[in-house]
Amino acid sequence: MKDVNGVELGIFIFFFAVVTVIGFAAARWRRGQTIMHLDEWGLGGRSFGTFVTWFLLGGDLYSAYTFVAVPAAVFAGGAMGFWSVPYGAIAYPIVFLIGPRLWSVANRHGYVTAADFVRGRFGSRSLGLAIALTGILAMMPYIALQLVGIQAVLTVMGITGSGIKADLPLFIAFALLAAYTYTSGLRAPALIAFVKDVLIYLVILVAIFYIPTKLGGWDGIFDKAGAALAKPNPATGKPAGSLITGDMTRWAYGTLALGSSLALFIYPHTVTGALASGRRSVIKRNAALLPAYSLLLGLLALLGYMALANPGVVADVKAAKNPQLAVPLLFDHMFPSWFAGIAFAAIGIGALVPAAIMSIAASNLFTRNVYTAFLRPDASPEEETRVSKLVSLLVKVGALIFVLGFDKSLAINLQLLGGIWIVQTFPAIAIGLFTRWFHRWALLAGWAVGMAYGTVTAYNTSSPTQKHFGAPLADIPGLGHTGYIALTAFVFNIAVVVVLTFALRVLNVPDGKDETSPDDYTADAADAADAGDAGDRPGKITTVGESS
Repeated sequence: MKDVNGVELGIFIFFFAVVTVIGFAAARWRRGQTIMHLDEWGLGGRSFGTFVTWFLLGGDLYSAYTFVAVPAAVFAGGAMGFWSVPYGAIAYPIVFLIGPRLWSVANRHGYVTAADFVRGRFGSRSLGLAIALTGILAMMPYIALQLVGIQAVLTVMGITGSGIKADLPLFIAFALLAAYTYTSGLRAPALIAFVKDVLIYLVILVAIFYIPTKLGGWDGIFDKAGAALAKPNPATGKPAGSLITGDMTRWAYGTLALGSSLALFIYPHTVTGALASGRRSVIKRNAALLPAYSLLLGLLALLGYMALANPGVVADVKAAKNPQLAVPLLFDHMFPSWFAGIAFAAIGIGALVPAAIMSIAASNLFTRNVYTAFLRPDASPEEETRVSKLVSLLVKVGALIFVLGFDKSLAINLQLLGGIWIVQTFPAIAIGLFTRWFHRWALLAGWAVGMAYGTVTAYNTSSPTQKHFGAPLADIPGLGHTGYIALTAFVFNIAVVVVLTFALRVLNVPDGKDETSPDDYTADAADAADAGDAGDRPGKITTVGESS
């Protein structure tokens, strides 16, 4: 690739040092009486307003996946990579419908995770455990994707090699992340998100206006990108892609967009960011405001075409055999070193914010729905928080193992793999917010069918660089089209849920006790104090009439 660029690396390290200081200082920001409570460490005191929540959710949802993986998908396949732009437009109306209801019932009962809600709603520890384990599993590839973003930047700056030499900077970055997340909890990424968003908006605006002037304008960019995509792929003998979707790709495009929209708000890290809000109206406002990030996502996707229009970038990507380097290489080729360093810092920090929130979300799931629910039901708030802090460290280690063991040539597959799993929790979480007609055992059976089909099908997909888990797309049974595995698995899931619910209701199989009430789903912060807690102390749910 090249020797280490001292200017780029120096600026990158400077911004990493700044956010590290902010991360540790966040422990004192808006702090309650104690940090040793999951409401405080894991949810930031449940007190964030519209402004902070907008940055937190934006920093959470628009990550290294946005800055690296989406343009890399456009670089590798053309228009198919743009499926990630419309899914936001589909997802935010769903967020507007389910987000405030989840916030209200969680605030009323002290739920910290979506699995807490499912356990209380359906009176089943088993179903709550299934939702929690699925959330933890889905977080692993998603956090790994953030590592891929940092790794791509380090590679382009010249930090290459093999073994520990190549991976040590990545370990150092995540060690710092682990340290300030352990100390400050959700407040750390909430504050760092401000820095991340300012840098990202700065870089993308400069890129959109500056780079086309160096590449012959937008006409030249699209002409060169179209010609590059039309060339046959040596591995398949077919064109790599096109500037518009064709007959063979429209089902894939549509199912990717729809399936991802179902997953967006039920990911544990998104739920965590939403439950940190101080009022239900904050969720509604953010559902209306966050689509502004979709505009940013569309602009970022165009960077993939810019990279295709630069022969030097194309040659370097081919030499490295890694499309994830397309955008970092574009910045390296087109910007002066000092601004390339700022751009690389934006990508790196854009990975740290969601990685922190994701690790907190996964650790909260383990603590509340595995440790407390099954191992230590009488655990104190301090003990819960200690366990969650330790598990957040283990989650990061797990993500490191995940990323080092997976092919990274098309990192967007990591996010889509997590989506295959998390969509299978949609019936219990999202639909469960509106109706309890589904039987708990039917939900568990449907989840198992969806998980089994999705995992086995994804395992059997391959790519030129990976034998298993090589793609998120597969043939849709009976339709003769290729589509997103998550959506096909979801259809099987919901079919099993509906059929078994009818059967179990006919047989009068006990359905557990619902600890929620209709007014819980419209309650605001001021109403929670009047209703009391669902358990014997704030933030702790108790098993109500069922031990399944």
